Amino acid sequence: MRIPLDYYRILGLPLAASDEQLRQSYSDRIVQLPRREYSPAAISARKQLIKEAYVVLSNPKERSSYDQLYLAHAYGSDGNGNATVAVGTHTTSKKTDTDIQSLGIEISEKELVGALLILQELGEYELVLKLGNNYLTNNSKVISAKLANNLESEDFLASSDYPDVVLTVALACLELGREQWQQGHYESAAVSLETGQQMLEREGLFSSVQAEIQADLYKLRPYRILELLALPEDKVEQRQQGLAFLHEVLNERGGIDGSGNDQSGLNVDDFLRFIQQLRNYLTVVEQHQLFEVESKRPCAVASYLTVYALIARGFSQGQPALIRQARQMLMRLGKRQDVHLEQALCALLLGQTEESTRVLELSQEYEALAFIREKSLNSPDLLPGLCLYAEQWLKDEVFLHFRDLSKQQASLKDYFANQQVQAYLEALPTDAVTTDQSPVINRQSFSLDTRESAHSSGVSFKFTQGQTANVDLLQIPEHHRQEHPHFTPTGGNARPDKFSRSTKSNYNVSKIPVNEPRAKAVKHHPHGASKSTPEVKKRRRRKPRQPVNRGYPQRQTGLIPTKMVKKRLILTVFGSLVGILLIWLLVSTTFGWVKNLLFPEPILSGGQLSVQLNEPPIDIPDPTRELEPPKGSLSDAMAQEVIQTWLSTKSEALGPKYNLDGLPLILTDTIISQWRGLVQQERSQNRHRTYHHTVNLEYVDQKSDRALVVARVREVTQFYQLGQIRNFKDETLRVRYSLIRQGDRWRIDGMSVIN
Repeated sequence: MRIPLDYYRILGLPLAASDEQLRQSYSDRIVQLPRREYSPAAISARKQLIKEAYVVLSNPKERSSYDQLYLAHAYGSDGNGNATVAVGTHTTSKKTDTDIQSLGIEISEKELVGALLILQELGEYELVLKLGNNYLTNNSKVISAKLANNLESEDFLASSDYPDVVLTVALACLELGREQWQQGHYESAAVSLETGQQMLEREGLFSSVQAEIQADLYKLRPYRILELLALPEDKVEQRQQGLAFLHEVLNERGGIDGSGNDQSGLNVDDFLRFIQQLRNYLTVVEQHQLFEVESKRPCAVASYLTVYALIARGFSQGQPALIRQARQMLMRLGKRQDVHLEQALCALLLGQTEESTRVLELSQEYEALAFIREKSLNSPDLLPGLCLYAEQWLKDEVFLHFRDLSKQQASLKDYFANQQVQAYLEALPTDAVTTDQSPVINRQSFSLDTRESAHSSGVSFKFTQGQTANVDLLQIPEHHRQEHPHFTPTGGNARPDKFSRSTKSNYNVSKIPVNEPRAKAVKHHPHGASKSTPEVKKRRRRKPRQPVNRGYPQRQTGLIPTKMVKKRLILTVFGSLVGILLIWLLVSTTFGWVKNLLFPEPILSGGQLSVQLNEPPIDIPDPTRELEPPKGSLSDAMAQEVIQTWLSTKSEALGPKYNLDGLPLILTDTIISQWRGLVQQERSQNRHRTYHHTVNLEYVDQKSDRALVVARVREVTQFYQLGQIRNFKDETLRVRYSLIRQGDRWRIDGMSVIN
């Protein structure tokens, strides 16, 4: 048979190769060996073809003739079948046939496996599959018949070329799949890999190669999930296949933060980033169904993602019952996490404004609270700012991560005007008001720096701003990518710095209608707790309900006192003040008389104190001298120094010497273990990094022994492995640092990228 190969390609040489290059290439090629699974006969066939090529090209006369054929094939022929051949400075024509124009070599059937091996080494995988499958199709029935009649079938199979051809075709499938994987065609890669694996399973050959292909299929599975789920929603069958793969992975891992092994090679942090990236390709219903099942493992991360799906679905579809369910889940999560902001927003969407503002005060979301307070400056409470924040939060932090809601606006006015919402809120029972006041646990966000494991005790499951802006774990091809706003791993809380500081609140709080529960009278305790008074046993005629203003939720109002009660109250207060004044005068006069009697004032001796009008009695400090901050406060310069110290310590820890000595001096115990684990992981894989940082401090907010610092950091990183540079990254990040004072030193207690 004729194989489309030429002698130069067999030896890996150009046409103008010298005799020395020819000898060197032959020596190198002849000593190279294919995979150990190949039989000696296959290896011998490959060597025979290499030797044949060398014999032809090493003979000057034969090489000259072959070069003419080679050039005729390269440049084609004229219309009469004459090949134009360049020889020296002259041009000649030579009569050629079709075989010359399709340059190749004639081989016997025994040499086929050697030719397939060489084609595979050259990367001609499609050609290997074409020739190999033709051979297998033509010989499979013959081989099967011989095996059925041969008592020593294993010896016969070992002596034939059939297993070697099967192996070559399977390896071509493997390499073709890897090539398609690198090009971003994940489903095509999976088809190629599965074809090779099924062929080996059907023939019962080469279990080690089967295991190698299966390992690649496991690693490819997350990429396939993203590609399938990124398809348009009308591709129902393919998207369902992607969801099926996702459920397989979750079951094998034991949940989102499980410790099981799905053979994908993704650790817990990588898989969390994968889930966060995956959310952009799922609808709100798909996320609700997926994460609600996962939350029952139990899984705190899945519970938190379920909350977001319930809020998004409840608000967008006008189903406040789902928001109430989300709030109940938040009450359970609040035992380990500060979720008071989310609880306050749920209470607002349930029309319980008094409860929402009370819970909001328990939150430690400093930036969110600052934004809400700023937008409520002229209001007796925080309701205007909370309403504005809720709309921005729903649009930028909730809807953004659902493919069917990413471009939807959030309007509280439209939500509360919905008749279905109004009917539910009016019938909402009293027990929905009480919010569990669990101890607050400071949150640390998942980010590229914290590397916090999701299944550790007290783990933070909130995603914060800026995560996938830094880590794009799995890339979807451009023709499959959906049009989403900038993806920020998020699902976390909106930050006030994301919104325009010039935004004006347009909420008229005085016109917000009452929507608080009415089943029991609520008596407010001075410390903020609420206690229900016993219900009156005697029936009273109910007053007709006032018409409800269909708009935003309204704060609760009180009873109006009668004129008589008001007059009596004024007289009582006035009489009390007069009595207090008389008693104070009597006591002060008596005390002064007794003091002068028992402790007479000393008589001054000597001259009078000299006080001049043109000179101050004490030294007045220079007004141009800069005042020193009080002891213990965090100045901008000190905050800058803390951040610079941390970045230098980080460079030492992840550098070539893996120096961990500085970590205890700048980090608290809550995050130091994550950084030590990251350094150990880098050391075990012989990787290190070098950094160059530029820091611009934006602001510092200190409250007692805690402080919040926001800085813009430019980080230039070079990644090394085995001493060789592998990658380079230059990015500017806006980072929020949580600081705590321990003794006379400020240490970093948490950090996260916010955009």
